[in-house]
Amino acid sequence: MRLAIHPINPEPRLIERAVEVLRAGGIIIYPTDTVYGIGCSIESKNAIERIHLIKHQKQEKPFSFVCSGLTHISEYALVSNMAFRTMKHLIPGPYTFILPAAKMRQFPKILVSKRRTVGIRVPDSPITLALVSGLGHPVLSTSVTLEDGTLLNEPDEIVGHFNNRVEMIIDAGPLHTGPSTVIDLTGEQPEILREGSGTIAPLS
Repeated sequence: MRLAIHPINPEPRLIERAVEVLRAGGIIIYPTDTVYGIGCSIESKNAIERIHLIKHQKQEKPFSFVCSGLTHISEYALVSNMAFRTMKHLIPGPYTFILPAAKMRQFPKILVSKRRTVGIRVPDSPITLALVSGLGHPVLSTSVTLEDGTLLNEPDEIVGHFNNRVEMIIDAGPLHTGPSTVIDLTGEQPEILREGSGTIAPLS
């Protein structure tokens, strides 16, 4: 199913249709503030396993997931004072933060690294944040790519390759940015693991 949603002012009734797919254990493709992502509810083990097969992703490279803000992040990860200060200046935005996984949370293995860390995003995307808010818990986030790693950011191309592999594709028009900047916040100072769309000036 292809569903056109306004990227700046997403229609609540359309967001609810997408949320219903997520609640039912379905997979959606949705826009973020960087690239289109493939996602599902992080509480749907079967959907996560399906995405793993679609992406051909190695087990040692965990998927990240989307939270709605700092308070939400603290439910799923251990946030140091340094991490809090760093994220406060950068979210919402095109960043993925590597944080220690919350000890009291039972995560699907595909979301947690061998170091017991998780990757978390809070994109500056009204559609993405509305999906997480409507669902009530995080949405898995992994970029829409072909097997050779090519990013797909044109809705027509995405539909051509994935229409029969996911339950819904949200069309918010073409995206023209690259992947997020990845920042490791598990140490005493932030460490840039990948330079992407997000500026690193605030960290210098």
